[in-house]
Amino acid sequence: MSEKTHAFSSAWRPLQRPFYRRLWIANSFSMIGVWMHDVGAAWLMTTLAPTPFMVAMIQTAGALPMALLALPAGALADIFDRKRLIFTTLVWRIIVSGILGLITVFGYTTPSLLLVATFALGFGMALSAPAWQAIIPDLVPREEVSEAVMLNAVTFNVSRGIGPTLGGFVVAAIGSGGTFLINAASLFGITFVFGSWERPVQKSTLPEERLIGAIRTGMRYVRNAPEVKNTLIHTGTFSICASAMWALLPIVAKQSMGMTSVGYGALLGIFGGGCLLGVFILPIIRQRFAIHQLIFIEVILFSVGLFAMAHIRNFLLLSCAMLIAGASWIALLSSLMASLQSVTPSWVLGRVMSVHALLFFGTQATGSAFWGFVAGEVGIPESLTAAGLLLIISLVLTHRYKVIAGEKIDLSPSREWTLAPLMTRPGMEEGTVLLSIEYRINPEKAPEFIHVMGAMQSIRRKYGAIRWHLFRDVADPSRYRESFIVESWIEHLRQHERFTVSDMAILEKVYSFNLDGRPKKIDHFIAERVPKPDASQFELKI
Repeated sequence: MSEKTHAFSSAWRPLQRPFYRRLWIANSFSMIGVWMHDVGAAWLMTTLAPTPFMVAMIQTAGALPMALLALPAGALADIFDRKRLIFTTLVWRIIVSGILGLITVFGYTTPSLLLVATFALGFGMALSAPAWQAIIPDLVPREEVSEAVMLNAVTFNVSRGIGPTLGGFVVAAIGSGGTFLINAASLFGITFVFGSWERPVQKSTLPEERLIGAIRTGMRYVRNAPEVKNTLIHTGTFSICASAMWALLPIVAKQSMGMTSVGYGALLGIFGGGCLLGVFILPIIRQRFAIHQLIFIEVILFSVGLFAMAHIRNFLLLSCAMLIAGASWIALLSSLMASLQSVTPSWVLGRVMSVHALLFFGTQATGSAFWGFVAGEVGIPESLTAAGLLLIISLVLTHRYKVIAGEKIDLSPSREWTLAPLMTRPGMEEGTVLLSIEYRINPEKAPEFIHVMGAMQSIRRKYGAIRWHLFRDVADPSRYRESFIVESWIEHLRQHERFTVSDMAILEKVYSFNLDGRPKKIDHFIAERVPKPDASQFELKI
């Protein structure tokens, strides 16, 4: 088998799995239905309340739930059953879209009702979005996650080109109510397929996390996991620069090139074709380059697309640039998304995906507004050129934030780290908890030991430690003490559950420096509630 043929088959590997193939096809139809619905809603508002403000409010009502629910939805995806959450939101969207379609067909829809229904649909999508991303590692093996992520991204981008076109024809033929009913029908298909999935259940012996606490835990994990934080930094810097293309392409097509909506749609279609091309190119170049090299190549190629938009006014040449931009767009975003999913354990994956979505869409929105303002001040070519240059400069600024591919990281839970025997068992909510571990280290190996403890600090912090220190005994250079604080006893128990096989490898590396093997002195302390002192206690007695 040739390398190109192997890359072709590799790109579509997840579709060789019967259930994933059925789910992907159903999801493709549902995404087309979503875009058709958006066209029908916007067009209906131009009839019910033909003012720019009310028409714009359709987009606001659909996008607002994502901004409001991103973090809570990520927490819900981790503390509740993901299959049940997704299935419930799919049924909710079917009901809302179906009712809206029927009352529109019979002529009872009002502007307020349309906005409420649009918000309700956005609510359902926002609530399930992190869970959808988090179940990908449950649907395919880890070595196929990257391809599955890319196939989902292709579905999104291609459906964005097909859905509005079909929606326009349906609205013209049978009205906006028809698009709403078609959307409900497409959602019924994916609900039926998804309901047949038998998800492996991972049970915990500990109580479920509370929502607010789960959000706080997720944010702490992101803040203290370099492998996650680095990927998010690259996502944010790319998104805010690349948003110039989405913000200014309609103006370039209409004002700079004198195109109609057909020409603008053709450019978007070519960009979508580039996304499809990226599905076949990425497996080839992934075999030859490390992920940080891939990011460099993909950013450079996308910046070429921005420069072309700024200075090329020939449709054929600009189409070639858009094809390259589409391929690099899908390859870069899927590489970053696959990296996130390959380095994040299942228990916090929903929350990490929600932070990623909030960052990506937030930078897209603010970036589009920023580049629109800059274009009004200095001109469209200058703005696109500046965006391309900033994208290249970002490679230098983010060079030290290495993105890693986590295929070699074993995220399966480790059962080897058990709780030491204790005389008493504190209550679940008791705390704060102080843990102290004593090490005996050969002083000559102390620098290497301290270096490894840096990785240990990251593990402790991302799994719940709110304070962490490594102390050296000034009287005995071989004696070190690690101490860290967690909020409660149950959070400490969760630390034991969350340790992965790869974490245990680091822990064993730390223990290898200990002269006595495993540490013999591990202390657990629970904070006592001490009453406030009475002023009379400090009276001087003469």
